[in-house]
Amino acid sequence: MKVRFYRTMSGRSPVEEFLKELSEETRSDFYDAISLLVEGFNLSMPLSRNLASICSGLHELRFGDKMGQVRVFYFIKKGSAIYILHAIRKKTQEIPKKEIDLILKRIREV
Repeated sequence: MKVRFYRTMSGRSPVEEFLKELSEETRSDFYDAISLLVEGFNLSMPLSRNLASICSGLHELRFGDKMGQVRVFYFIKKGSAIYILHAIRKKTQEIPKKEIDLILKRIREV
């Protein structure tokens, strides 16, 4: 399965820009996890959490670094690709509603 980063209408990739700001170790952990997904592995906790309660096919990759918790949201579109949609530094237990709304908007666009 192919991996595609969400791109805005202007061609920007907000997730790739976010990843550049992370430590080299966290970025490496992200790309290792993506490689496992591409190879067909089913990732689970504590690395990945299924977010089907928000949208079927939606998952989050979970990383921690010196600055706190990082979440990268991805969507598996069967027969198509794995879409890397959004990334945040998580400060609370819940995913903020504005972040969920943005993720759902991006899912509709892919």
